Amino acid sequence: MLNSRIRDHVQTSLQGIAKKAKEDKKYRFYDLYRMINRISLKDAWLDVNKDAASGVDKVTAVEYEENLAANIINLEKRLKEKRYKAKLVRRVYIPKGKNKLRPLGIPALEDKLVQLAAAKILVTIFEQDFLTCSWGYRPGIRILDAVKDISKTLMTGKFGYIVDADIKGFFDNINHEWMVQMLEQRINDKAFIRLIQKWLKAGILEDNEVTHPETGTPQGGIVSPVLSNIYLHYVLDLWFEKVIKPNCDGQAYICRYADDFVCAFQYKREAEAFYDKVKTRLKKFSLELSEEKTKVISFSRFRKEECTSFVFLGFEFRWKVSRNGNDIIWKRTAKKKYKLALSRFTEWIRKSRNKRINWIFKRLNMKLRGHYNYYGVIGNIKRLTDYFNGVMRLLFKWLNRRSQRRSFNFHGFRELCKHFNVARPRITEKPVSAYVS
Repeated sequence: MLNSRIRDHVQTSLQGIAKKAKEDKKYRFYDLYRMINRISLKDAWLDVNKDAASGVDKVTAVEYEENLAANIINLEKRLKEKRYKAKLVRRVYIPKGKNKLRPLGIPALEDKLVQLAAAKILVTIFEQDFLTCSWGYRPGIRILDAVKDISKTLMTGKFGYIVDADIKGFFDNINHEWMVQMLEQRINDKAFIRLIQKWLKAGILEDNEVTHPETGTPQGGIVSPVLSNIYLHYVLDLWFEKVIKPNCDGQAYICRYADDFVCAFQYKREAEAFYDKVKTRLKKFSLELSEEKTKVISFSRFRKEECTSFVFLGFEFRWKVSRNGNDIIWKRTAKKKYKLALSRFTEWIRKSRNKRINWIFKRLNMKLRGHYNYYGVIGNIKRLTDYFNGVMRLLFKWLNRRSQRRSFNFHGFRELCKHFNVARPRITEKPVSAYVS
């Protein structure tokens, strides 16, 4: 009951902010810092991931919860008295493709709580400003919504060329001065701005060495996704909508997910002109395109013989003729994502092979269903089946390495899979007609 009252109180406050932000697009909010109080911190505690890795102070959620009320009162007091200091961010690396690693920042637990409370305020305000071309890290919006939008737009529009783009080291190069100026478009609260600056400037601990970044925001920080969306809202989205589109003779379209984006143009000259202009635009804000990942390609239903395609959000997009003779956008799992998924499964089953069989198959089905729910788009059944067959081969191989003696033959393995009702490949995307009421 107490948790419900806390949530209702916070939601009511945020709804008032959202209403004002939507009604007055030029309104600058003040007195936001005081909203990060005991109530909002308790609300943040309800949402924080209790199983996440601990930060530099090594305080876990279990330990913090033992004296939760007193800990939050103490945190609130430090915030009120302006004695709150952001702790160092512990940097770790997670796999990103073959032989690649992605840096990830892990804040301390209390920093997560304050960041989450602040992030909810930022999201509430700037959600009223974000454009429909922005799909990443937004409440109620899934990656597959972006996949459907880009497919529908390309199929119904008069587009012939794609600018497939990627921003190089985006999270490491966000300019702090520009970030503050963008926040101040909607926020007139110096204490709240300084709080965000503390996280931007927080030292990073890696291999017992501390660095203090002059640019960027650590990937992994709870506030980082909304800050990145705010940054690219002003740098890219609004610029494309207000400057690029009105000056195009043909159609123009942009779809952005976090720092990855694709643009479609009707005419080649306008696609090439945008490629040059966007480099200059990004440079102004301390960003640059990844040259090896950015290109202009032909992408037209009238030039299918060129076999052009592009990869976005884990899918390969390509024009194709359907069984009914209609031109369609065909989507399938991108080759790199397919290989990466099998690689990750190999690592998982290798480490988990000695667990109880019931445990293994329960999590196997969770992994398979998760893969189908994401990649189960119409036309992708072959790649789903290839993934399933690859997983089964790996499972058979590693289960037979549980001991020195062979555990299963093919017949026994098939019976085992049948007993545990292993999830078979399936298309999870609904046909377009299913959405029509």
